[in-house]
Amino acid sequence: MARDGTAGTGLPPYFNIDPDAALAELDPPTGTDGFAHIAEACARGRADLASRGLNEEGRKTLRLFSTWEICRYLIPVAQAHFRRVLRQNPDLPQGRSESPGGAKWFTLDEVLRLRAFFGAQGSKAKNYLPWRPEGLPAKLVAVANFKGGVGKTSTAAHLAMSAALDGYRVLVIDLDSQGSMTSIFGGQVEDEWGTAFPLLARHYAEHLREENRIRVGRGEAPLPLDEALSTALEMRAADVIRKTHWPNIDLIGAQLNLYWAEFQIPVWRMQARSWKLWDALTDRLGADGVLDAYDLVFIDTPPALGYLTINGLAAADILLVPLGASFLEFDSTGRFFDMLHATFASIEEGENMAARALGRPGMAFEWDAVRAVITRYDGAQQGELAALIQAYMGRTLSPHRQDFTALIGQAGEQVSGIYEADYRDFNRETYARGRETFDATYAAFKRLLLGIWRRDEKTAAERAVERA
Repeated sequence: MARDGTAGTGLPPYFNIDPDAALAELDPPTGTDGFAHIAEACARGRADLASRGLNEEGRKTLRLFSTWEICRYLIPVAQAHFRRVLRQNPDLPQGRSESPGGAKWFTLDEVLRLRAFFGAQGSKAKNYLPWRPEGLPAKLVAVANFKGGVGKTSTAAHLAMSAALDGYRVLVIDLDSQGSMTSIFGGQVEDEWGTAFPLLARHYAEHLREENRIRVGRGEAPLPLDEALSTALEMRAADVIRKTHWPNIDLIGAQLNLYWAEFQIPVWRMQARSWKLWDALTDRLGADGVLDAYDLVFIDTPPALGYLTINGLAAADILLVPLGASFLEFDSTGRFFDMLHATFASIEEGENMAARALGRPGMAFEWDAVRAVITRYDGAQQGELAALIQAYMGRTLSPHRQDFTALIGQAGEQVSGIYEADYRDFNRETYARGRETFDATYAAFKRLLLGIWRRDEKTAAERAVERA
């Protein structure tokens, strides 16, 4: 019998494998219980890894920010002027030093207070405060793609953190039952009643209640309103929104039971065909005042076009689609857009067919902007293909490409975002280079956001003139 091993033979390693030796290495067959054992092992490991970023109370805490970092990245003032303002205003946060005469460090809450002070008292020529037009609702941003591993959750998380550092009030909604975004923000969700599920259930329950009112008026028996729907009717968005370790980022988290919605929503839809399931998330966020309480809402969607993803995409004003600069990811992303077209065009056609029959105006989905973003980019290896993708996708593909840096890997190991990394774990120069790509990603997004808000502001002003 031939022995295992091809060392020194010049043959590839798949030659000369001994079946008896392979059998000796083989585990017994796996039954259903085997999945439970594997899941339990992964859960222990996940808890261990996640705990590395927790404090003694078992919660995540956000690091402090130094004077150097504040003046370079957060508040556009010279360090000397920053220190002078603090001396002149002892009521302002003064920071803390880790050694006598050492650098001063501040919490992000303190940074936000300082930014507000500079915004009120500082030079009007500088943008101390982030711009948002008055009287307009928050913008909802969905980050979506079919393909896993393209940086979808990472992109959403870092944009949320960037916006928070910029001073915006941010809500993050995790619609992916894997809960990766929830883990990044230290969320702890016990069951589906701590997720977005109750908001969808309430929307359906309110529709069903109205349908029953009409049915009873026609002399028909009402459809059952079960215990779950009755419970959902008592819940609001505030009941599932949780604070995070970021003072201006809140979270609607996710966990495995949220996937149940993918099976429950079609059952509801079959019961009440007139229920507009795609409006559920949008309507509930609006009705519960969420769009007035926040500036930006980031929605992390599952890597599939199910009912949860449809809700997230239909709610969004801005759609961001991360992809890698590879043929397979370009191909998958093209199919993703094809599926989006088929899905939303089908909804429009179904709704408008009924609208035409009743003499009512039709409906059409619309997004303020759709942008694909190349992530985990290696310019030395992927430049030619990225340029080709840009040529085919045109303005849909953002010209900014998010480089892969060593800082990404380290942050991932710590279940954290890049902006949560302490630059003292590297050095200032390494940290500055590492975050450049994410700062540029946020800059491209913010330029898009402000342009959209300005367009909305002008449109609102023109309509006001027309009504006058």
